Amino acid sequence: MKKYIPFLIFLFLTFFTTLAQSKQKQYNIRTLAFYNLENLFDTINDTTINDEASPMMELKSGRSKVYWDKIDKLSSVIVQIGADKAKTSPALIGVSEVENLSVLEDLVKSKNLRKKGYGIIHYDSPDKRGIDVALLYQKKYFKPVFHEAFNPKIYRNNYPVYTRDQLLVSGYLDDELIHVIVNHWPSRSGGEAKSRPLREKAAYQTTKIITQVRERDPNAKILIMGDFNDDPINSSFKKVLKTKAKKKNVDSLDIYNPYEELHKRGFNTLAYRDNLNLFDMILISSPLLDKGEKDFSTYKMFQAKIFNKRFLSDKKGKFKGYPFRSFSNGGYTGGYSDHFPVYMYLIKEKK
Repeated sequence: MKKYIPFLIFLFLTFFTTLAQSKQKQYNIRTLAFYNLENLFDTINDTTINDEASPMMELKSGRSKVYWDKIDKLSSVIVQIGADKAKTSPALIGVSEVENLSVLEDLVKSKNLRKKGYGIIHYDSPDKRGIDVALLYQKKYFKPVFHEAFNPKIYRNNYPVYTRDQLLVSGYLDDELIHVIVNHWPSRSGGEAKSRPLREKAAYQTTKIITQVRERDPNAKILIMGDFNDDPINSSFKKVLKTKAKKKNVDSLDIYNPYEELHKRGFNTLAYRDNLNLFDMILISSPLLDKGEKDFSTYKMFQAKIFNKRFLSDKKGKFKGYPFRSFSNGGYTGGYSDHFPVYMYLIKEKK
């Protein structure tokens, strides 16, 4: 009998290990992302906008080769974002600094993305250079039901500031209604202090969109993403959007900004003139926040991250460690973008 005891113990442990594993919770994981594509312009002169000011149009030769190389490089980044956990590229990805619908069509049809089946939601914005925001979505995971572009109608000294629209897209992520607002707020041209009121006005426009969404969907799951040209601690966030950095302080109508903690820890999404900034973010409304309850019966945020893999950074010179940009000093560098992408995992327990 003694010689059977080890075997019986082995069977006993195997049975209960298998039973425990069978009871482990399984989750759907979806990645939502944002990426500033740094002047993704085509090679055709559009006389209705000031696209001559784009780095692409400033190139003296080889524009077509540069354009397709940039498409290939950007798509090679997008396909990797969040794939380690979600096992696929982002279900949704907001983008900025795109010239038109055509460049987005080239992007989603590229060899890296064509099998993902991305749809596109895009509007031409009033920006003088013609740069827009847009939302790309994997059709098998997301079904849009409503979208609208909002002109922030910003004025300076009674003159309109022609900046980017804010894009609202509502739709079903699997079977859950979510709302995404894609932003690219006014730049810091002229200095942070001088341009600050422009971004505060853009933030105010975002609050109006949020209010509109909540009128239709009181417990709305809202994601606010973009290149905000402000850090998480600036007045546009803390005074206008009134974002919260700590989960415990988030009430039902508050907006949670997980990137404020990353900013405090020294993380960045871009660098300019030796300044490190975290301008790219994804914020969420409280119904998407798990405050320790561990209730993932509906989609909740699991992690917010910056996609800053080493290959996306400059390897040498005075810009070592900075995002490896596409254009510099009137030429093409062979880089990716002057911004790192940001992304967020949403998870839900499988039934």
